[in-house]
Amino acid sequence: MPTIEGVSMSHIMEIMGKTRVVVKNGKVIEVGESELEWCPLIDKLSGVQKITSEEVKKNVESKIRDYGMFTTKRQLLGHDTFVAFGASEIMMSGLRSGFLDATVTACDGAGTVISGNPELVQGIGGRMSGLVETEPIENVIDRIQKLGGIVLDTKTASIDPVGGVKKAAELSYKKVAVTTADSTTAKKLRKLEAEFGLDLIVIAVHVTGVSNEEAQGLLENSDLVTGCASKYIRELAKPIIQVAAAIPLFVLTQKGKELIIERIKDIKSPLLITTTELPVVPRHKQPRELK
Repeated sequence: MPTIEGVSMSHIMEIMGKTRVVVKNGKVIEVGESELEWCPLIDKLSGVQKITSEEVKKNVESKIRDYGMFTTKRQLLGHDTFVAFGASEIMMSGLRSGFLDATVTACDGAGTVISGNPELVQGIGGRMSGLVETEPIENVIDRIQKLGGIVLDTKTASIDPVGGVKKAAELSYKKVAVTTADSTTAKKLRKLEAEFGLDLIVIAVHVTGVSNEEAQGLLENSDLVTGCASKYIRELAKPIIQVAAAIPLFVLTQKGKELIIERIKDIKSPLLITTTELPVVPRHKQPRELK
């Protein structure tokens, strides 16, 4: 696999309603069709009233230009938050407080990364959405390693949460958070937790369009699940905490709840905390149309 600048390298991500985007040599070369017409979070962050292929292309090009995504100029450290309770923000707070020892996430140009550096975790994840496939970029991998991150496979940049958690266990990490987008992986992660005696927190992300069966599998094997634009996650979830109403984050377990509390400690803006029946998903606030 290519690892140096100047060699043809392609990367695939899904963003803004699970639109498939292919980036090659730092340029967007292919953009698919969005599964959504409108998303309240995208509207809030980018002012996009209707998701089109052109809007998606502009969004990804801005990530390449502003953050160096998919290139040797990739910005890797993050201090600012993009959303209050995003997966990377939650893990960042967990690492800062010592609640977590390490995280297992995916980065463009590197694949699966194990890290205990909260700013690295935020820098990687705060700007990333639905990385499907990537190829190694030597410069990015080198800088991740200098920042204390461990790249699971420097030759292929594979995206492998199970392999990442195994590596974290081998490195004697116990309190580990990992992101996944499918139930098969989530089930394997739960088996690893028991096998290695880990205190594992599984965070399900990128769930727009999952089937009823897939949603159930994710809910049964995760501690936190992002609602994205999934109608089945919303219908089947039985959370003990819900964060937000438009794009809800469902907290399903006690240790997930404890991790959310660590994130709350870092939030400087006012918060409303109340008790009610969950989930709360007011129709007018949801993405159109839920998949």
